[in-house]
Amino acid sequence: MARIRKSRARTILLIFALVVVVLLLPVVFKARGQPALVGPDLSELEYTEVSFENPQADIQMAGMLFLPEGEGPFPTAIIIHGSGTSRRNSVWYLSVAEYLQANGIAVLLPDKRGCEKSEGDWVGANFEELATDTLSAIAFVKNQEIFDYSTVGLIGMSQGGWIAPVVASKSDDVSFVVSMSGAAVTTDEQLLHEEIYNISPYTYSFIARLIAPITTNRIKQMDHVSAFMGFDPVPYWKDVQVPVFFAFGGNDTFVPVDTSIERLREYNLDHFYIKTFANGGHAIRDIQTNTVSGEYLEDLVRFIHESPRIASNSS
Repeated sequence: MARIRKSRARTILLIFALVVVVLLLPVVFKARGQPALVGPDLSELEYTEVSFENPQADIQMAGMLFLPEGEGPFPTAIIIHGSGTSRRNSVWYLSVAEYLQANGIAVLLPDKRGCEKSEGDWVGANFEELATDTLSAIAFVKNQEIFDYSTVGLIGMSQGGWIAPVVASKSDDVSFVVSMSGAAVTTDEQLLHEEIYNISPYTYSFIARLIAPITTNRIKQMDHVSAFMGFDPVPYWKDVQVPVFFAFGGNDTFVPVDTSIERLREYNLDHFYIKTFANGGHAIRDIQTNTVSGEYLEDLVRFIHESPRIASNSS
């Protein structure tokens, strides 16, 4: 009997070990993450320090104004930040600002509320509240005397792609909108999609899909997330009448790209321009150079310069 018990115990341990090995295989063979994005350093760029007030929030905002060479007037793009704390030396934002500046487009890159030199706190603020920061930035561009502008538009990057339609639906001064890797689904759908991909490298996809709803519900309760939950961008996008460029990166693990595009195309609007950049990921990068895609940046410049014509043709 003792031998039988030992044999059973060894069999159970062997089965347990095999299960552990099988479960750990995804961790052992998981793909390596992408290297850090390459781009300009803030010290390499020319910009002017600016500040303006957000009277609705009673806070002072700061930022950087990137002006092209020449007299103008210049089309002007206001960048809207993505999620989390933002830093001025973000390669992602600066890559866009530098390219636009070199191609005749002025860029206002405000410091996000509560970051760098801007007052306030983004934690706990919803998209309607954060939109007032950009509305104040628009008012600054309209009233400043530093340079002449022709049109004013928005570039919402990542989470900023949710805030951009809120701003555009509330302002008659917006002439174009760009959503760079911004989801067109609800915040709840996006969070679940992202969480599945966060878990997947450490287990099998079917297990990740089982676990993700549980972990997502916990994340929704966090202070820096709860204010955004339940947001649907589609009603705001339906109110935006100016040209919009939706840019997505293929293989984006943060945004459900296919679902976002399907939702946008339901409206079949002529002033919605949608493009996916193959293998670009969330940063819309060129996988050969590990920089922001040159194809995307060229399309972005073309879209901004041509937006007045697009608007007149679609009206």
